[in-house]
Amino acid sequence: MKITSATLRQVDIPLRHAFETSFTRMTAKKTMILELTDDAGTKGYGEVSAFDIPFYNEEFRAGAWELLINIMLPMILNVDMAHPDEMYSLVAGIRRNNMSKSAINCALWDIFAKEANISLATALGGNKKKVETGVSIGIQATPQALVQVVNGYIEQGYRRIKCKIKPGKDYDYLAAVRKAFPNVMLMGDANSAYRRADFASLKRLDDLNLIMIEQPLEPGDLLDHADLQQLITTPICLDESITSLDDTRKMIRLGSGKIINIKVARVGGLTVAKQIQALAAKNDIQCWCGGMLDSGVARAENVAIATLPGYTLPNDIAASTRYYDRDIITPLITLNGTYVDVSNRPGMGVSIDQDNLNDFTIATKSITVKAATHA
Repeated sequence: MKITSATLRQVDIPLRHAFETSFTRMTAKKTMILELTDDAGTKGYGEVSAFDIPFYNEEFRAGAWELLINIMLPMILNVDMAHPDEMYSLVAGIRRNNMSKSAINCALWDIFAKEANISLATALGGNKKKVETGVSIGIQATPQALVQVVNGYIEQGYRRIKCKIKPGKDYDYLAAVRKAFPNVMLMGDANSAYRRADFASLKRLDDLNLIMIEQPLEPGDLLDHADLQQLITTPICLDESITSLDDTRKMIRLGSGKIINIKVARVGGLTVAKQIQALAAKNDIQCWCGGMLDSGVARAENVAIATLPGYTLPNDIAASTRYYDRDIITPLITLNGTYVDVSNRPGMGVSIDQDNLNDFTIATKSITVKAATHA
């Protein structure tokens, strides 16, 4: 494939309900959608999952916009590539900025699969016809309110429940859910809200039979995560800490956790997600696919990567209507019991809902080989 044009859109998709974590409250997913077109006219899509401000990692939408338009996308235009993996050598001079790299890599994989006339899941080496899902629930006003929200999702078929937590809104909240639902697969996600001084509070969560505590400490703190894992029996799942294959190797060697939440955007694309999962499987580390309040583009690609055999736990791949009244794909991602069915259509398995995409787009830029300038 040879990419001849690229179009980048800033897109604001209203959320059905505000979503609160330990560090922010969002009412819309402010994202970017990348469309690449190759010399055969095949289009592929990827999502730049960086938030509007850099609270999740160092990337943010305005910065990613400038980087992609002015530096990174021109690097991949008019270059013969036999496989999506080859893009990394083209952008090797750009440090980190994994979410921008991921959008390019995912769009290339979409094109690669479409031109091979196979599903993205098949192209990646997946072997599942459906993937199990869980749901992620933001911090609620009271433990009782959280129980009510959890009950609604259990009735919809979700069996793994992830509750966002932070100091002061952790034990009592999770304990209320555990009391109401003794057998549910329950976990807490801290988004790095705790420090060494909070070890006693985290140890207390051992009483609740959680399947994991996700990212309790700061992202770069693999040593303290290792100390915490030795102290508690609940498995630690790393999220923000794992941004590369090398981070995975260090986690394994130090014993910093027992599970990895692989977010395609965070690690730099489908290619790196595959590599991390393979290394984790060799070392008895369980994996699952996380999300970033994704639009349907990233959500469809998450479904595909979760078909790999090493993804052994329910994933954060909820139905489109969990977050949005209107998504930008058709058909929507829907729940079938506790699973999402895997599309066998070529590429990512869904089409762009152009009307919705246009309605939510606030800015657009394109670059082409012919013009060699911004359109």
